[in-house]
Amino acid sequence: MRSKLIPKQVKVMSCVQESDKTVTLTLNRHSKCIPGQFVQISVLGAGECPISIASYSHNHMNLTINVVGRVTKELSKLKKGDKVYVRGPYGRGYPLKEYEGKNLILIGAGCGVAALKSIIEYVEYHRKKYKDILLFFGYRGLSDMLYKEEVEKWKKKFNIKIALSRQEPKTCLEWRPGRITQLLEELKLKSENTGVFICGPPRMLNDTVEILKRKDFIDNHIFVAAERLMYCATGACCHCMIREKFTCKDGPVFRYDEIGYNKND
Repeated sequence: MRSKLIPKQVKVMSCVQESDKTVTLTLNRHSKCIPGQFVQISVLGAGECPISIASYSHNHMNLTINVVGRVTKELSKLKKGDKVYVRGPYGRGYPLKEYEGKNLILIGAGCGVAALKSIIEYVEYHRKKYKDILLFFGYRGLSDMLYKEEVEKWKKKFNIKIALSRQEPKTCLEWRPGRITQLLEELKLKSENTGVFICGPPRMLNDTVEILKRKDFIDNHIFVAAERLMYCATGACCHCMIREKFTCKDGPVFRYDEIGYNKND
């Protein structure tokens, strides 16, 4: 446990602008962790913050960062060869082994798609272990979309649905106008032998689960990634508690019946 608390210096391999306010760092460190886990990344003189792992690889680790504060702003300025400090991985990820031989539905909105990317890469690595894979991605507009190049590759392997809530001109990329929840509402989804993994803003999570329940999905096959302030990642600071559970230790991925619906979340 002590070794996981000590940050290790890691070299930056690249920093790519994904969207107007989002970058993806590629670090010289493997990321064969459980999809859904996170690391704490720090820049000297700026501070530390938790970031979901957005890859599954022997050779590198991707961290997709929404630039919203001091630390993330400094991270977005990094270049190839720069050094950062990383500790972890921490937390409980998505239960992919439990769903071997079954179907998966992945639903992400905004930066929540980053955590799902690690699942997609895991499934690509273990493709024969899973049946049908259905991907739902929701964004405000084209400029907010993540992983445009990867999406073109994924389209050849999986069934992908994309929703944009802002009016946009038509492009070669297929998408539907409206929120991701509207798209889910319209479609027939197979609930039998299917696990649903969701990541996105709290309101989107709650609305999505309500729609899934109306389509005969049950709580113990729905898994959500919770967002909280995880300063320590060890349960010591208690900032990340949800109904007596620590997001950093008991989550950040929870089976939905573990935390339930709360309109104030």
